[in-house]
Amino acid sequence: MSEAVFPVTEFEDRADRAQRLMREQGLDALLFTTEAEVRYFTGFRTLFWQSPARPWFCILPRTGKPIAIIPQIGAHLMASTWVDDIRTFAAPHPTDEGVGLLSDALNPYAVVGMPMGRESSLRMPLIDFERIKVTLPGTEFRDASALVQALRHIKSETEIAIHREICQIASRSFESAPNLFREGQSLKSAFRRFKIDLLERGADDVPYLVGGAGPGGYGDVISPPTDAPLKSGDVLMLDTGAVKNGYFCDFDRNYAIGHASDAIRQAHRKLVEAANAAAAIARPGKTCADLFNAMTDVLGQSDGGVGRMGHGLGIQLTETPSLTAFDTTVLQERMVLTLEPGLDLGKGKMMVHEENIVIRDGAPEFLSTPAEPDIPVL
Repeated sequence: MSEAVFPVTEFEDRADRAQRLMREQGLDALLFTTEAEVRYFTGFRTLFWQSPARPWFCILPRTGKPIAIIPQIGAHLMASTWVDDIRTFAAPHPTDEGVGLLSDALNPYAVVGMPMGRESSLRMPLIDFERIKVTLPGTEFRDASALVQALRHIKSETEIAIHREICQIASRSFESAPNLFREGQSLKSAFRRFKIDLLERGADDVPYLVGGAGPGGYGDVISPPTDAPLKSGDVLMLDTGAVKNGYFCDFDRNYAIGHASDAIRQAHRKLVEAANAAAAIARPGKTCADLFNAMTDVLGQSDGGVGRMGHGLGIQLTETPSLTAFDTTVLQERMVLTLEPGLDLGKGKMMVHEENIVIRDGAPEFLSTPAEPDIPVL
């Protein structure tokens, strides 16, 4: 579907902000080949991106509207967006999957920006991209990662409202834990019931649901569920990336099955305290590193083996920036972030806790309903 939840002015504003930065940086056009960027600038939303069989291209010139160069199968849907210039090619194709059309469209531009840095990918055959560069010897392809990321860091109030809605849907599902999870239940069953509850409460999809369970914590935070039954004394954690109108929530909750040891109670309290410490200083002008350090000061550890303690959130489950010691990205109003402190509990066990916030002029707004310090016992 196209992004009918947004007025055309939303996409006009995105293009205008990008084009101002392009002029400042001497870029004649931006080239996008990945789902998130194509959707961000056109409003073209489809699950068909899950098929790697066809490349998709979008050009944003220094002036004017985006140009879509896409497989014929996408023409009808793209026509429902604000994009007027839609050029199609047959795909799959044995010799030319849009390379000729794309080369012709890029020919007028001397300097073309593309995301090339951290958290970017090409999503087209590398050999085809090399052919384009040979066809256009006078065109310079330049890294535009920082430009694109800076745009996507700042959400509109319409985007934030969607984030808020899906975060509240997930919060209500987490609050229903006593009706969803029980001792003796398999982890697969717990995941399935939670996913169904999210959908029944209004989530469009639940493309991301991971977690773990075990006595004294869990071994990692990315595993799929197993048939192992929940046992008294286990710590159960579910981390969901549910979606509404193409926008994600991303937070987790921990539960004790039957009873919680003093060590687990203390760990949970410390994790919530760490997230709250980061939220307490999350203001425009602070940096991602400042939030990371606020959490590590509470935890007395670095990152719990996860590598970072939060990230950006939007039309992707994880977006830049990262809450790490080295990320000095300055916080700005309307940035949507996750706060995700983690604790290494020893003996191969860990616990994590996560909240979703939006940076405001003053205290941040919690999009997820904040967890209480005491771990819930089911």
